[in-house]
Amino acid sequence: MFSGCSDFLDINTDPDNIVSTSAPLPQLLTAAQVNLGFEGGSDKFRYSSIITQHLSGQVSQPNQTFEFDRYNITGSDQNNLWSSVFATTLSDLELIIKNASASGSPHYSGVAKIMKAYEYQLAVDIWGNVPFTEALLLDQNTQPVYDDASAIYTNLIKLLNEGITEINATASTISPGTNSVIYPGTFATTKKQWEKFANALKLRIFLHYSKLDPALMTQQINALTGANAVLMEGNEDSFEMKFLDEANRRNPIHAYEISRANYLFPGANLVDMMNAKADPRRTSYFTAFPYGSTTYKGVKSGDAATVNYSRMHTYLRGAVSGTPTPNAQGGIVATALTYNGTAPIRMLTYAEYCFIRAEAALRGANGVAQEWFTKGITASMKSAGVADAAIATYLTANGTLAGATEAMIKQVIEEKYIAQYGVAVESWTDYRRTGYPALKVPTNAMETAVPRSLYYPQSEIDTNPLNVTQKTNQQVRIFWDK
Repeated sequence: MFSGCSDFLDINTDPDNIVSTSAPLPQLLTAAQVNLGFEGGSDKFRYSSIITQHLSGQVSQPNQTFEFDRYNITGSDQNNLWSSVFATTLSDLELIIKNASASGSPHYSGVAKIMKAYEYQLAVDIWGNVPFTEALLLDQNTQPVYDDASAIYTNLIKLLNEGITEINATASTISPGTNSVIYPGTFATTKKQWEKFANALKLRIFLHYSKLDPALMTQQINALTGANAVLMEGNEDSFEMKFLDEANRRNPIHAYEISRANYLFPGANLVDMMNAKADPRRTSYFTAFPYGSTTYKGVKSGDAATVNYSRMHTYLRGAVSGTPTPNAQGGIVATALTYNGTAPIRMLTYAEYCFIRAEAALRGANGVAQEWFTKGITASMKSAGVADAAIATYLTANGTLAGATEAMIKQVIEEKYIAQYGVAVESWTDYRRTGYPALKVPTNAMETAVPRSLYYPQSEIDTNPLNVTQKTNQQVRIFWDK
């Protein structure tokens, strides 16, 4: 898959320098995609997964994830993520757009615009107002203004529409190929996957208006799904980045587990929800506790700092080997099993697309909610390697929507929450939109409620004080979080 690039980051011309007009488009695209994938398994993933209690850092005291678990996520903690988003990924993408437009390569600029929209959607959902119209100029403007988040969202739809038009251009001087580590292959084939992803991202954005403007949400979703748009059809269309079993090219979630042993364990909120349903995805999501048993245990607030819990398993870390020796209670250390680190970083999956359609249908949009609900569960199960018979059993017990509309929305979001294990930010957004699933504030939390956004990075407060002031707390709501 990576035959067109000898190493993820083997780039001769600095792609982070937006004024470097000689940077090759193929290498810039590889760099931007790799950075995007690593972000999806790094701080962006850890913050949101801990907040939504997919994972827990409670037992890592006095380490960093323990502080995150009690909502002590400071502005200084945001510096690296902000730099990765704006100075690296978006910088590379902007340079691709400029150089591809100048060289008559709309297939490259189209892909870059779609990726830019995705990156900005996450930035808005994490921080709210961020630089947009004056961003990515670097030495031309080191203190960009912060744009209104709602205006950015409107511009993201425009970006996606432009991207779709450009990837479908009949002529392009050069086109992405094996250098694309997301949707690799001949562009004549993969451009349809980029278009499917772009439309799925539009649907994600429209769904975010469910509290702010439900009529707009329904109107926009109906317009898209009723317009013969190219839409996702299966797990092969999921927007995700695959990794290799090689040094510095393994999944960053796996790499973090190796380098920061015992910093993260599965959260009790997720594990208990899955235990209650005898969910067959547990065998790939988590190791058993006690090891060798058929039971699973997540971490909850106040639990003891031991290894006596389930751990992240193959779904997030890749294929496994080894025969560990558990301790007397049945716990295993982080290195007891050997994983190859090839699990993908999942960023927008076909399962999520199905759950978007299910929730939207319940809110009055096109489609039959039950059909999309079934498809979402099935897609998630398939992605986790669950056998058809076990999927059928689970659907019989848990796969029928029932009750009033709000009760069915709760069912959809809770199943989506399970399916979104490993996907950065979106389950946090779902919680902020719907209140599901129920989350308990840790007993040692620094704030009295689940965060609604994160602080701005301290680097921005220090270097761009004319355009941004720090939030008073993490209860400041994103514009769609009415």
